[in-house]
Amino acid sequence: MSYLNQKTIKKKVNFRGIALHSGLVVNVCIKPAEPDFGIVFKRVDVKENNFVYPNFMNVSNTSLNTTVENEFGVKVSTIEHLMGALFGLGIDNALIEIDNQEVPILDGSAKIFIEKITQAGLEVSNSPIKIIKINKQVNYSEGSRFIKIKPSTLSLDIDFELKYKNPIIGNQKNKFKVYEDDLTEVYNSRTFCLYEDIELIKKKGLAKGGSLDNAVVVNNNEVLNPEGLRNEKEFVNHKILDCIGDLYTSGYRIVASIVCSQGGHYLTNQLLRKVFQDKENFSILEIKEKNLPHTLINKQFLRSIA
Repeated sequence: MSYLNQKTIKKKVNFRGIALHSGLVVNVCIKPAEPDFGIVFKRVDVKENNFVYPNFMNVSNTSLNTTVENEFGVKVSTIEHLMGALFGLGIDNALIEIDNQEVPILDGSAKIFIEKITQAGLEVSNSPIKIIKINKQVNYSEGSRFIKIKPSTLSLDIDFELKYKNPIIGNQKNKFKVYEDDLTEVYNSRTFCLYEDIELIKKKGLAKGGSLDNAVVVNNNEVLNPEGLRNEKEFVNHKILDCIGDLYTSGYRIVASIVCSQGGHYLTNQLLRKVFQDKENFSILEIKEKNLPHTLINKQFLRSIA
């Protein structure tokens, strides 16, 4: 069986933790699924109409997280880190049962999701994967903030720039070939905020579960977390993780080159909406050939779990 065949997990994986914004304790169980099932959330605390599909058209909120909602108003929020982990491990199909509205934040990155899913192992099917190939450049911008996507060969390149007045965060840039590079630092990078913004965020009813255990907090010239940063570009690397997770709301891995400046959940979602408005912008291809790696982790590790 090829690395390019659809994958699911070998056995169910459970997570339990605090939700960043609601502050509630949430249980998540990721279960294996058949080929072409896709990634689907199921709100087990809701008796009817409880399936929620993480599709870009179902995104109902992008303020400090990505929230998806079905036609009956049932929501799942803060999906981006888990979606990034599933993308990174090449998981095409999974049923995600969750007993509340928000995915637990865990340590603020995708690290724990990656580790526990990897321990469970992957099941490779006989069905080939499908990818989205971008055919034309598409741009979306708001003021100085922009994101653009253009054709690539067999890669997903992300070039991301972050601009903050804070001297610790400052201007950070990083660029990765998602299907070739080892992105351990990307999925290990935690969500972050400025200390001065915390009061305003909480006034909005958000970040009730936030702490130094699940977010990097920066106050003027100081990182308040005792352990400091996990890598020197943790801020922009986390934004790249968010971008990857949000891109997976397209339903498939993408072959394209992306350049983004000062972006976030909103810009990525708007870009996807614009791309899929015109069928000439993209093609959906079934891949049966070799040599198209599709994982955040390195190829040697991919071979060990495939």
